[in-house]
Amino acid sequence: MGVSTPGPRVAAPAVVADVRYAARDLWSVPSLLSLARIPLAACFPLVVHEPWWALGVVALSGLTDLADGWWARHFHQTTPTGAVLDGLTDKIFVLVVALTLYATDKLAPIELVLLGVRDLGELLTGLVIVARSDARALHEEQRANWLGKATTALQMLAVLVALFGWSWRLHVAILTGAIGLATAVVYARRAL
Repeated sequence: MGVSTPGPRVAAPAVVADVRYAARDLWSVPSLLSLARIPLAACFPLVVHEPWWALGVVALSGLTDLADGWWARHFHQTTPTGAVLDGLTDKIFVLVVALTLYATDKLAPIELVLLGVRDLGELLTGLVIVARSDARALHEEQRANWLGKATTALQMLAVLVALFGWSWRLHVAILTGAIGLATAVVYARRAL
């Protein structure tokens, strides 16, 4: 009985996710809830000097973020367009809030950077994916894990602390940066 030798290994063709972005998905309830964060972001600089009003804008944004995901999953309306839109509007809102707090001296430069560690990590991961032309990773849905949710909760706590001028805001920013870094690493490992 002869010993068979394996033939040359041939790499399996890369599987590209069948992702379909559709403008009609912008009119779904989850997408409209996500899009509501844009005018809320525009309102934040107008109310930043009234902490309770500013907190209300942040809370309303958080509710739209919870509601869009719940609605999409509950009513089977998850779409690639909605997933991208949700993440994009989240980033826009957080960026406007953070820059407004910085511009009004409610956040120091180091606190601003610490609050954005996870988001900067996600941006770098996205740039690597685009540079590699990795279509699968680019279109694969990246769901938040408990670290991501913890980072978001700490970012919101940091906003609250900054709005009311409490003395322990640097401590919250450092904790947010540490958890945000861990989140960015986990997200990068998952995507790359």
